[in-house]
Amino acid sequence: MGVTGSPTNINQGSRTKGGIGESTLRPDGILKVTGEFAYSSDMWHEDMLWGHTLRSTVAHAEIVSIDVSEALATSGVYAVLTYDDLPAAMKNYGLEIQDTPVLAHGRVRHHGEPVALVAADHPETARRAAAKIRIDYRELPVVTDEASATAPGAPLIHEGRDDHHIGHVPHPNIVHRQPIVRGDVAEAEARADVIVKGDYYFGMQDQAFLGPESGLAVPAEDGGVDLYVATQWLHSDLRQIAPVLGLPEDKVRMTLSGVGGAFGGREDLSMQIHACLLALRTGKPVKIVYNRFESFFGHVHRHPARLHYEHGATRDGKLTHMKCRIVLDGGAYASASPAVVGNASSLSAGPYVIDNVDIEAIALYTNNPPCGAMRGFGAVQACFAYEAQMDKLAAALDMDPVELRQLNAMEQGTLLPTGQQVDSPAPVAELLRRVKAMPLPPERQWESAGEHADVRALPGGLSNTTHGEGVVRGVGYAVGIKNVGFSEGFDDYSTARVRMEVIGGEPVATVHTAMAEVGQGGVTVHAQIARTELGVSQVTIHPADTKVGSAGSTSASRQTYVTGGAVKNSCEAVREQVLELGRRKFGTYHPAWATAELLLEGGKVVTDGGEVLAGIADVLEDEAVDVELEWRHRPTEPFDLRTGQGNGHVQYSFAAHRAVVEVDTELGLVKVIELACAQDVGKALNPLSVVGQIQGGTIQGMGIAVMEEIIVDPVTAKVRNPSFTDYLLPTILDTPTIPVDVLELADDHAPYGLRGIGEAPTLSSTPAVLAAIRNATGLELDRTPVRPEHLTGV
Repeated sequence: MGVTGSPTNINQGSRTKGGIGESTLRPDGILKVTGEFAYSSDMWHEDMLWGHTLRSTVAHAEIVSIDVSEALATSGVYAVLTYDDLPAAMKNYGLEIQDTPVLAHGRVRHHGEPVALVAADHPETARRAAAKIRIDYRELPVVTDEASATAPGAPLIHEGRDDHHIGHVPHPNIVHRQPIVRGDVAEAEARADVIVKGDYYFGMQDQAFLGPESGLAVPAEDGGVDLYVATQWLHSDLRQIAPVLGLPEDKVRMTLSGVGGAFGGREDLSMQIHACLLALRTGKPVKIVYNRFESFFGHVHRHPARLHYEHGATRDGKLTHMKCRIVLDGGAYASASPAVVGNASSLSAGPYVIDNVDIEAIALYTNNPPCGAMRGFGAVQACFAYEAQMDKLAAALDMDPVELRQLNAMEQGTLLPTGQQVDSPAPVAELLRRVKAMPLPPERQWESAGEHADVRALPGGLSNTTHGEGVVRGVGYAVGIKNVGFSEGFDDYSTARVRMEVIGGEPVATVHTAMAEVGQGGVTVHAQIARTELGVSQVTIHPADTKVGSAGSTSASRQTYVTGGAVKNSCEAVREQVLELGRRKFGTYHPAWATAELLLEGGKVVTDGGEVLAGIADVLEDEAVDVELEWRHRPTEPFDLRTGQGNGHVQYSFAAHRAVVEVDTELGLVKVIELACAQDVGKALNPLSVVGQIQGGTIQGMGIAVMEEIIVDPVTAKVRNPSFTDYLLPTILDTPTIPVDVLELADDHAPYGLRGIGEAPTLSSTPAVLAAIRNATGLELDRTPVRPEHLTGV
């Protein structure tokens, strides 16, 4: 058994490498950089068919008739399906409210809604056949904003609503409403020395992931189906897919395939049900891959929002009260709108101490594109508005905008407007201090020794429209608060299966979860946790599928917290079983087996004093230890539907940004020079990955500040720019320097003290850029994105 008579001491070189706190490399990193990684769109089956979805060309219309005869007669076509061909009684699906039809029935409610499906032996054949389907539409009036949605006699997007939200909303075209009332706003308003008001508009942003929606459905001999798909939540997909197929969940087997980004856009279903329906109808594997045009219609977007805010303060800068109304456009179907409303309302005051608030947030049903989850999830829109208000208030009080924020900054122990106490570190003032203390980038020297500036560094870039004339610099600050994890009483849990065995003479751990790896780094962190807890260097990450219990969604900055917690929990259970096995085998050899605190490190069983008692491989021999456990964080509770009071969130994250911009005031061009960030992450499990997440979120926030917006025609509700030609994204040439200051203040309630980090930088980067542009131009900019005409008046 390899047990020595006199235990040795483990040295530092024997400790397990690659554990938490180290910047271990991603196992898929090289493959992705070299183009060898297999994404869902790369999947292939030798006898597969190709699926295609026919989508509506109008935003709101009655379907008078559908003629598929010409499409069915096309050579190479195996099946054409419409609503009437759906196999089960359940024909709708949805994340929270099952209001989304698999295929349109009776009428279409938004531009691009799925109406029919085609399966053919070639993707072009499927597209040509779909184009032959004849649909007779009778167009109906469109609902595009709050006025048209709630006007007397307004068309109802969903008639006969019968869900639990209808009882507290004033109109059926309102998906959800959440008020928050606390303190005495009227009294506070009367004693305010200064009151500022503002109306703000936040544009519709697209997740713009580079890997389009795609998947492969393979019919099985047992009458079920195996689905390989890029998604954010396997078990949520399963819960929605199985009833529509008329199958029990154990006959719909799902495996995660390579995901090319998500950011919330894969939380809802896209092609999953369609591919399964075609596979089951034809008896052949069916692959569906959206092109970029279709991708803009195939997933939800960030809610555009109109926000009205009022803040009051005493002469010395202390906030007295806040009133706000937030109207989110949810589009034609509910998706995650109720939860987005909850976030927008509960976080609408920002990271500030405000005792008196009157808040209302609503989400509308309209004929605009459906909106749902996107990084920041309601808190982004609110942060843009309340941070603009802070700058406006600072100007009215003639105060430094950072000092005003610090004066009113929340801290541990602060009560939120919902009445919930922040019971973990909330270093808002410190983050502002840190980001302000970072060195500013040097001023531009437009011409030096007769040489012109590099045009790539100027507003307008390679378009070569300016050489520094009329260019002014501005600096702006912002800070935000984001909740972590699912809220309002949702049973937010995850499952992890961990197996320890000896392979090739070495102890190996296998971690199996249903976590969707969408680029956030879970495959790296889970291996780090296993190395730390089990003391093994070899860790295998099992492909994510529905053979193991749910891991929840890869969203809400929750996966490292919740699924990481589940992996840690299961590893601890495995460790205890390994140690118990060792006690039974070797306990008589050394009293430390019974009396000392034992650890697994460097492939050994060691005491907390460093004595080596045995090798893990010697303990296990031919045995394997296998544990699957669920893990839950602290419970939350729903917000009261009248007052908004309640302990609705489990954790908060905070980030602050300083933006430095240069603006050509004559041409209306903006160049973001730097976006410095300070963020509290609790514990950096993988420091390099942490910085990457912060920088990535920062750039997404910058995108909505200066370029990104889905344009919807206000008359027809049609999308005008469904392509990367017209929907502009920041490129590497647009990306500024992003210095990051990482603060680690542990949250005692979380595994390793960690704090979810992925979303917080997306909040504050947007208002920081807007603040810097205002500082440069003196203009009162109240919408995103800022366009040249907003800066020049042309």
